[in-house]
Amino acid sequence: MNENDVSPSAIARFHALHESGCFVLPNPWDAGSAVYLEHLGFQALATTSAGFAFSRGLPDSGVSRGMMLEHIGEVVEATPLPVNADFQTGYADEPEGVATSVALCVAMGVAGLSIEDSSGDRAVPLYDFPLAVKRIKAARASIDASGIPVVLTARCEAWLVGHPDPAKVAIDRLVAFADAGADCLYAPGVSLPDEIGAIVKAVAPKPVNVLVSRFNSDLTVSQLEDLGVRRISVGSALACAAWSGFIKAAKSIAQSGSFKALADSAPGKELNSLFQSRV
Repeated sequence: MNENDVSPSAIARFHALHESGCFVLPNPWDAGSAVYLEHLGFQALATTSAGFAFSRGLPDSGVSRGMMLEHIGEVVEATPLPVNADFQTGYADEPEGVATSVALCVAMGVAGLSIEDSSGDRAVPLYDFPLAVKRIKAARASIDASGIPVVLTARCEAWLVGHPDPAKVAIDRLVAFADAGADCLYAPGVSLPDEIGAIVKAVAPKPVNVLVSRFNSDLTVSQLEDLGVRRISVGSALACAAWSGFIKAAKSIAQSGSFKALADSAPGKELNSLFQSRV
């Protein structure tokens, strides 16, 4: 895929979704799950680095840039919906490397992409503040240079890396990321309504994405919309839900010789019919 394959209409629709209201951005982990989410009526999709990695028998950090770009391209090809790429750290530490990676991601036809500030270093799990800001500036410059206005989401991983004061760190960084050119701000792991509201207020009028997973699944779309959240994603949660059904059935067969768990499986005919309609 090259830049000629990028859909201006998909990018325009994705920008429009961020301008008002609140929408759910579910995360497929392969082409089939992307097609099914489109079938359910979702307006846009986002890849999940962890969900894809698990499908390849790898940890979240074990996928190379090349593998991820190929996967992103497959999801983009599978659906006309706008696709946001979970592009992790941009597969580089330094801003120049981030810019190069972002250019490659934009060329895959995405409508948006996210860059996070997690360093992968357990001793210093977040990039130094000035470097983190420069990385977002580099991503912004790379997108602008491409002439393709994909949505840039900047992520602060303070909650996910276990920072002792995640709320303060996240707000400080997200405000700086907004000033550096991010279109959307995202602090995965935030769950408390007052903390979510504080982030929304701090970066306004730019939109905020909130991650909903097993740890904060009591949150609802209407509640988050009332807090001013514009975008809700689920990360690897749908992939893990699929793994949950698989693990339950496989364990039942292996441990008790029972196949009863298969009775709750999705009808193969329904899936075959859906995918046949696309051939």
